[in-house]
Formats: sequence, structure tokens, C-alpha cells
Amino acid sequence: MQKLKRILLIVPTEMTRTPAFDRAQALACATGALLHIVAFDYVEALAVAGLFDHDAMTRAREGYLQTHRHWLEQQARLAGTQVTCEVVWAKANPGHVLDYVNDFHADLVIKDTHHVPALERAFHQPLDWRLLRDCQAHLHLVTEARNPKPLKVLVAIDLSHLEELTQGVNEQVLDLASTLAASCGARLSLLSISNWSVVHDTSRSVPTLSLKDSLRDAVNDAQEEAFELLASRYGIDENRRHLLTGIPHAVIEQFARQNEFDILVLGATHVRGGDLFIGSTAERVFNHPPCSLLIVQP
Repeated sequence: MQKLKRILLIVPTEMTRTPAFDRAQALACATGALLHIVAFDYVEALAVAGLFDHDAMTRAREGYLQTHRHWLEQQARLAGTQVTCEVVWAKANPGHVLDYVNDFHADLVIKDTHHVPALERAFHQPLDWRLLRDCQAHLHLVTEARNPKPLKVLVAIDLSHLEELTQGVNEQVLDLASTLAASCGARLSLLSISNWSVVHDTSRSVPTLSLKDSLRDAVNDAQEEAFELLASRYGIDENRRHLLTGIPHAVIEQFARQNEFDILVLGATHVRGGDLFIGSTAERVFNHPPCSLLIVQP
């Protein structure tokens, strides 16, 4: 199983305690990982004032940052584990944050999710979207922390790629999910949507109902066999194995919401040459998250 050694928590500029604080601290305590908290802060008025009196602006900026650091340190003392914190004087734009995150080399990056309407995303890519595409670490986007230490974890695997049924991203997703569940004492459930498959070189899955009868039966049998093999390999109880049918993202969202899972774990599938495509299932679930998401980077 994977071992989480370094967790990075990205907090809002505003000095407010959000659900991601509680989730990050709970996971750090459960896994024994180092937790590093970072905030990006920048006050335009202080920067403009520096054009006229650089020394005064420097003193004002340091005083302001010291207040922010002191607040973060107070939050860190509540964690009960190894915690460091930092305030970075920079605008929290996606480029700055992404550079910091990838330079830090965390095993897991945690932040509160921030919903951006689809029309706005068409003109610029918000931070969550950039992290989902380009963050080199696994990414945990927290919607709420009703149970800071998760009690119910759902892992969704993709069996549509027939050449990678029991290895590759599926194993990575299950490995991280099982590590998390074991560390937190959470119940781990497994979900896959059958009757969908990737054929030829297309990057999108199609209903197996559209295939010839013999090929459809062979695909369904292979997916079911791989599902049971993976579930057994990771010790998932039979009553927590769910092989359903339907449109993948819709079924995943409905199942996770109805059963009130704390975390949904799934893999991000990056397509070579695609600048905006993350992977249809991960992308669509990300648009309407039924609970907190943990995106496993391949």
C-alpha cells in the first residue's frame, strides 16, 4: 500500500477555518504524515504604496504577514501532529500556486473545492481545474467535513479500457483508497459501471450494447471477472462491491450522494495532445461533486 509522508494544505487568503483544515489535520494524524499549511496573500494597496515609500511598505507588509502567520500557527497547534505553516506574498493565481505545489513534492494536496460556473471556465481555467490537470500529486478537493476523519470511502474504478483491466490506474486508485481507509478505520466500497468500453483508439467510452452480441458478452464477462479479482485482491467485502450499469458519471454521482460517502476516490485520465480534456468521468464528476473528491494522478 502507498504511504502518505507529506501532505500539503492550501488555505484561502482570508483567515477563516474551512472544512479542508479539519480534513487535512485528521488525515495527517491518521497517517502520521507531515502536514504543511500554505496561504497565498497579497494586498494590492500595500504594493501600490511601495511605489512611493518602499521602506514603509516593507514594514507594513511584514506586519501584515506576521499577523497571518500567527493565525496559521494557532490553527496548526490544534492539529496534534507535525505541522509547519507558511504565508507566501504572492497573488493566488493558478500559475503561482501550481508552481509552488509541484516544487513542494507532496504526496497529497488538499484544498477546499471552489465551484466555478461552466461559462466562466470557458474563458479562464480556475485553480481547481488547473490542479486537476497539472498537479503532480494526488489531489483531495473537500466539499465539506461532516466527518473530518472519513468513515465511508467509495472508490470508483474504470474497467472500460480492456487492455488495463487489473493494473495501471485502477491499481493506483485502489492502493491509495485502501491506504486511506485502513489508516482512518473507514469502510471501503468499490464501484464500477459495466456495459461501457473503449474500442479502437477512441478516447471516449461507448455503450457495449452498440457492439455485436458475441463481442458485447466477451467484454462484459472480462469486466466482471476483473472487478471481482480487484475486489478480492484488496480485501473488499462482497456486500460493498457494486457493479452497476448506466452512464458512468451519472451513476457515480447518484450512488455516492444517496449513500452519503465522505470521500469519492477516482483516477484522472490524461489524454495525450488534449489541452482541456481530463477524462470524461473525472471531469464530469468534478463539475457536480456528490462529496469530497480524491483524484489519483496516474
